[in-house]
Amino acid sequence: MKEGRRQFRVSDVAIAIPTYGRDQVLLETIQGCLHLDKPAGDILVIDQTPEHDLPTERALQTLHNDQRIRWVRLAQPSIPRAMNRALQSTERSLVLYLDDDIIPTASLVQRHVEAHNEFDPWVVVGQIIQPWQEPCDVSPPAAPSPLWVDFDFPFHTTQSCWLQNAMAGNMSVRRDRTIQIGGFDENFRGVAFRFETEFARRVIRHGGRIRFCPTAGIRHLRVARGGTRLYGNHLTSADPNHGVGDYYFAMSAGWTAESVRYMWRRMAREIATKFHLRHPWYIPVKLVGEMRACCWAFRLQRGGPALLPHASEGAAAATTNVCDVCDKPLIAESK
Repeated sequence: MKEGRRQFRVSDVAIAIPTYGRDQVLLETIQGCLHLDKPAGDILVIDQTPEHDLPTERALQTLHNDQRIRWVRLAQPSIPRAMNRALQSTERSLVLYLDDDIIPTASLVQRHVEAHNEFDPWVVVGQIIQPWQEPCDVSPPAAPSPLWVDFDFPFHTTQSCWLQNAMAGNMSVRRDRTIQIGGFDENFRGVAFRFETEFARRVIRHGGRIRFCPTAGIRHLRVARGGTRLYGNHLTSADPNHGVGDYYFAMSAGWTAESVRYMWRRMAREIATKFHLRHPWYIPVKLVGEMRACCWAFRLQRGGPALLPHASEGAAAATTNVCDVCDKPLIAESK
């Protein structure tokens, strides 16, 4: 820890939970965050669900009215946009993004704060345990080329380290630094695949660092309904929402031989799975989807990234509470 550097406190943290299509598990995630050993200073629920079931709607409204959460509703689902809205809806110094179907460890927020104070990164990514995993001492595999660095990072590892990738399901960011570099690119559409990787590479290009902290852990439940699963099965779909982010990531890295190989490999990999060998009639369907995704990504890339405005404008936006559905003021926010 360097003397003279600002030290963050747990009260400096805003937990942000982007959510889409989740009901009971969302409420359980919120309760887990409310009952941490040292709770965050703020909990934002960035809600993109058109309509919850009645018990969930009532519970969220009650939590909001009781000033235990701030419930912000968006009209159109977009993971990067929801994450940007969280940056604009708080003045806390650290924003901790969590998935809406997780079980947090009791010391989650405290461990994120400690990692920021000890290592001075712009981003801290915590351990993420999937349903089929347990924490283990495993090292990341070697990357075949710079574009692939940390693509296969084992986020269930117990090894603390620096890395060049991220997972937004358990990731805290310096709010000022994140707004300074434009936040999250809203050109990542659909399932927004690779938007975290693009963000991580942009952090590093601007001189920031990303720390992996295994003691800041969550268990990811991967609930079958809701989230990106609402886009359906990518193996049998011609929907470009499944692949547009991956092609856009490669194009945003620059038109190099490596990025072109990356795109060709993706297209070949997506139609040469074991599933498609057993169900070859889906190969043309999937190929159409990949071609549509590639064309869509090209149009997006030509228009340039969709980033947040300059930090001063972003800070001003934080005081604005306008509903994306009706352009009227949101219900009065607490805290």
